[in-house]
Amino acid sequence: MISKIIISFLLLNTYLLNAQIEELSFGTEDTFDVMTWNIEHFPKNGQTTVNYVSSIIEALAVDIIAVQEVENINYFEQMVGGLESYSGYLESSWFAGLAYIYNHEVIEINDIYEIYTSSQYWSAFPRAPMVMDLNYLNNRIIVINNHLKCCGDGILDISDSGDQETRRYQANLLLKEYIDSNFPNEKVIMLGDLNDDLTDIPQNNVFQMFLSDSENYLFTDYDIASGTSSNWSFPTWPSHLDHIMITNELFNEFAQNDSEILTIKIDEYLSGWSEYDENISDHRPVALKLKMEPNLSVNDLLNSNYSFHNTPNPFQSETSFILKDTFENQRIEIYNMNGQKIASFKNILNQQFISWKAEGLPNGIYIAKLISNNHHISTTKIVLMN
Repeated sequence: MISKIIISFLLLNTYLLNAQIEELSFGTEDTFDVMTWNIEHFPKNGQTTVNYVSSIIEALAVDIIAVQEVENINYFEQMVGGLESYSGYLESSWFAGLAYIYNHEVIEINDIYEIYTSSQYWSAFPRAPMVMDLNYLNNRIIVINNHLKCCGDGILDISDSGDQETRRYQANLLLKEYIDSNFPNEKVIMLGDLNDDLTDIPQNNVFQMFLSDSENYLFTDYDIASGTSSNWSFPTWPSHLDHIMITNELFNEFAQNDSEILTIKIDEYLSGWSEYDENISDHRPVALKLKMEPNLSVNDLLNSNYSFHNTPNPFQSETSFILKDTFENQRIEIYNMNGQKIASFKNILNQQFISWKAEGLPNGIYIAKLISNNHHISTTKIVLMN
């Protein structure tokens, strides 16, 4: 009798767990979805962790997960083997906890390999970066998974080669050199547990080489990092350490209205942070969805079905709105992400180009609306990166 009660209790708990996690969602059939997730010391709680993570992956339905901190290869292979539509990869000959889980029905793998594996790079990279070269809907995309050195005092001391911030700074220099040299014209996504803040002052910012090159690189999660701590990926500190960066070949895709970057707060679908931390990880995953569109020139836009768009996007200080169609009493209104109107253009009948200088505004995502006779016609997302 007691054994039947125990079995019934366990079955009830499993049902409740699955019911909660099934409410999670992120990936769509119309977007390219990529996620970074430090699944701390996987499996943190043995088979229980495997069950949780499997259910979460199925529910989120992303195309690629870049994983850090896999410690048990057998558990990892068992988990991936039980996932419908997914395959996994880890480099057991140079095993450092990095791995990929990907939807093999939509992702075609060209190659997966590690870089900076020789001893001269071990200080910068205690775990060698893992590169995935893939095709998605005939788009070649390069994904670079990382888990950089942890810890430090927040002060970058270049004169000290053993300084934790210095080691991360050197790693980022090498990653930028690798991308610049090998993939100058490819769609590249660099992501992972990068173990540092994006918003540090320049002299202490280990990502400054990327942030200073905003024409070519963009941290898609910069607004998360500079926003409220409730959306950060590492709540126990709290800090935001898990990042997704793209090259300019993906800027247009990120600017599409269907594109989105989120910290996935799985703990809110469980009984709370303690359940998540005990059974899964101390890091939340960060996920990016991209509406994969071809890069469009001004002529492309004027000859396409786009009635309202802007170029360049992202932009540094000035951008131009392109109006293919003419509407009565039309105007453009620009809002920040808090819903505050920050600019308006009226009396724009018969104008094909409207220039806007974003003077004095912080970097981030803004929403531009085309309105006619007080009716909303079209919306576009614009990204300011000085």
